[in-house]
Amino acid sequence: MSFINRLKARWNVQKAWMVWVILLVFALTGCTVLYLKKYVKPYLGEDWWVDLVYYILILPFYNLLLLFYGFILGQFKYFWAFEQRFFKRMFGRGK
Repeated sequence: MSFINRLKARWNVQKAWMVWVILLVFALTGCTVLYLKKYVKPYLGEDWWVDLVYYILILPFYNLLLLFYGFILGQFKYFWAFEQRFFKRMFGRGK
C-alpha cells in the first residue's frame, strides 16, 4: 500500500488529490506561521519565556489558518472535523 493510499484510509478521504490538498493546507499554514513569526518576534524580545508564550498564543491563530486555507482550497469540512477532534483531545469531552 502506497503512502498516499495509507493517508487516504487514515484520513477517510476518497481521492488521492484530496490527500495532496490536505498536505498543502498543512504546509501553507506552517509556512504562514513561520513567515509571520519573523515580524512578530522582534517586538516580543529574546528571552526563553517569550518563545513559550509565543507558541501558546500562536496555537489558536494556527487553527484559524488551517480552517481558512481549508476553506480556500475546498477542504473546510475535513479541517472542521479535524479541529473538533483536536479540541476534544485537548480539553476533554465535556461531561
